[in-house]
Amino acid sequence: MITLSLAGLPVRERINKECIVSSDVVHVINGPNLNMLGKREPEVYGSLSLEDINQGLDVLADELGIKLSFFQSNHEGELLDYIHGIFEQSPAGVIINPGAFTHTSVALRDALLLLSCPIIEVHLSNIHKREPFRHKSMIADIARGQLTGFGHFGYHMALRSIHNSLAG
Repeated sequence: MITLSLAGLPVRERINKECIVSSDVVHVINGPNLNMLGKREPEVYGSLSLEDINQGLDVLADELGIKLSFFQSNHEGELLDYIHGIFEQSPAGVIINPGAFTHTSVALRDALLLLSCPIIEVHLSNIHKREPFRHKSMIADIARGQLTGFGHFGYHMALRSIHNSLAG
């Protein structure tokens, strides 16, 4: 087990508040504005905060016997640094909600291409029923799957999918 230091980035690991990076960890990565869940457009994104969603994932992860690491940033470079940091540790999987970077970030796509683990893209709202600029995902074709429009349950579905793929 290796403890990864990411130059003071706000990393939260559910057991000991450090980012424990090893092949048995599923990383939950959230992009810009997701720290404002529950406050920003609740009619679109729901009333749960990101912390509420993470706590629900913790409960499910305990049931499934999976370790989680959570990371959120509003800055593209910090997201890239985080992904680069987990690359050599062969994570068990990645659940990512890239937020607005879904539609614009070739750099995020390229960083995710480094990983050989299952990647599941999650969106709280159905991006295909929204403004046309939200319909295109730079991540979808490299992800194992895309869950869109299921609210916070999309994260649970993604975790179950990764668990199923790890179980064989």
